[in-house]
Amino acid sequence: MSRLSHPIVPQALFLDRDGTVIEDRHYLCDPDGVALLPGVGEALKRMARAGVRLFLVTNQSGIGRGYFSEADFRACQARLDDLLRPYGVSFAEVRFCPHGPGEGCACRKPGTGMWEELRAARNLNPARCHMVGDKPEDLLFAINAGFAAAFLVRTGHGAESAVKLGLAPTDANRARITPQSLEAAGYPVPPHIVTRLECVPDLTAVAEATGL
Repeated sequence: MSRLSHPIVPQALFLDRDGTVIEDRHYLCDPDGVALLPGVGEALKRMARAGVRLFLVTNQSGIGRGYFSEADFRACQARLDDLLRPYGVSFAEVRFCPHGPGEGCACRKPGTGMWEELRAARNLNPARCHMVGDKPEDLLFAINAGFAAAFLVRTGHGAESAVKLGLAPTDANRARITPQSLEAAGYPVPPHIVTRLECVPDLTAVAEATGL
C-alpha cells in the first residue's frame, strides 16, 4: 500500500469509536462487550509514539434514547482504556454526543460542536488534524471542521458506507473519495472543501498512509 505523496504526520487524530476502534455492538452498554478491532492497538501505538495526539469523538444517541446511561458509556470507555493500556496508548480527551438525530444539537457529528470545544481547549489547528471513522458523517465532520484529511475505514459500517459512495465493500488498497460521491449518496457537501478524503481497509492502513 502506498503512502500519501507527501505524508505529513498530523498534530492530532480524531477517531470515531464503534466500528473504528472497537467492534460495533448495537447500542453498546456492557463493558464485557468492548473488543478492539484487529490491529488497532498497534496502529494507535505507532501514532502515539510519533507524537500524534489521539481524540475520541463519538455519537452515543443510545443515552438520549434511554437505552443506556452515561454511567454505562463511561464504564465501557474505562474498559477501552484498559485494553489500550498495554500498548502505551491513551486518549488525550474523549468527547461524546448523547443526543438523538432529531434533537437539533450542535455536538452530534457531522456537526462540529465537539471539535469546537476541543479546538479551543487544546489549541488545535484544523489544517494539522485528521479524522477516521466508518460512516459518511465522520467524513462530513472533518470537512465541516476544515481538517486536512479524513479516512473512511471499511471496518464496522465502513463496507456499507463504501458501497453508498460507489466503492467496493472490500479492497486492500486505498481509494479516493470525491465530494461528488458524497453528494450523490445524499450527503450535502459545502463548496471549496480542503479535506482530502480516502477509503482504507482499517486503522493500520491509516498509519501507513500518514507515513508511520
